[in-house]
Amino acid sequence: MAMTSQVMATRPMGRQTVRMKISLDDFGSALRWWRTTRRFSQLQLANEAEVSSRHISFLETGKARPSREMVVHLGIVLELPLRDRNALLYSAGFAPLYPHSDFDAPEMNEVRTVLNAILNAHAPYPAIVVDRRGDIVDSNTAGIMMIGAVVAVDSPALAPVPNINRLTFHPGGIRNRTRNWEDVAANVLQRLEREHSFRPADGLLSELLEEVLGYPDVASLQRHPSLPTGGDLVATLHVETFGGDELELMNTIGTIGAPYDVTLDELRLETFFPMNKTTTAALAAWATQ
Repeated sequence: MAMTSQVMATRPMGRQTVRMKISLDDFGSALRWWRTTRRFSQLQLANEAEVSSRHISFLETGKARPSREMVVHLGIVLELPLRDRNALLYSAGFAPLYPHSDFDAPEMNEVRTVLNAILNAHAPYPAIVVDRRGDIVDSNTAGIMMIGAVVAVDSPALAPVPNINRLTFHPGGIRNRTRNWEDVAANVLQRLEREHSFRPADGLLSELLEEVLGYPDVASLQRHPSLPTGGDLVATLHVETFGGDELELMNTIGTIGAPYDVTLDELRLETFFPMNKTTTAALAAWATQ
């Protein structure tokens, strides 16, 4: 089955912004798009890749054909995600190098075992595993209970699948029960925008960012100052549950080191820690339920 790749680019035209589809199926066009997106000149990319700028120019115009090794090398220099390195290889006529395993596939058994051990070891504190878009792919019991404690089971914020970004920004998500929602949401939005800037060719990620910016009060968070006070060392999440508990949690995010699979490259482990004795007691009580 043929693979095709397109991205939406914006270009100012007077007072209007024109959106254009750019095809990344041709290697020269794809290399030029990634080079300019990563803000490299041909000379800068040539210096980083230790080749001549003439060779980069010939690759972009199609006057020269890259070797498989050169495509991989340029993908590394441009810091492309594994998914996009595969696409760049395909555009040059080569088979993808990095496997893309389904999270539930048998070859992921060992990875799932390790992640389950981490999730269970973190109990009674919440921990979840999310993909590049923030879709929740695994969780310990406390993570499920944390979401259920602040988001109604029939909330549209949970559809089509529970997504940590949508739960943060959707009017039916955590915002009505989060005392410091603007600070939390501004932090999450910055994270989502950084992920999008790292993966600008990811159409699904672009759609998610466009979706959440369309929710009430979210676009204004792009101008929200995220300045720490003198007494704050970490950003916290302060929520009130349906049961009346007040939880104050710190969130940390971890990645899997040196992944060579697209799925592993895109997984994130989010863990939550109590910031006071009241929250610790509440989470301990959840574990007995």
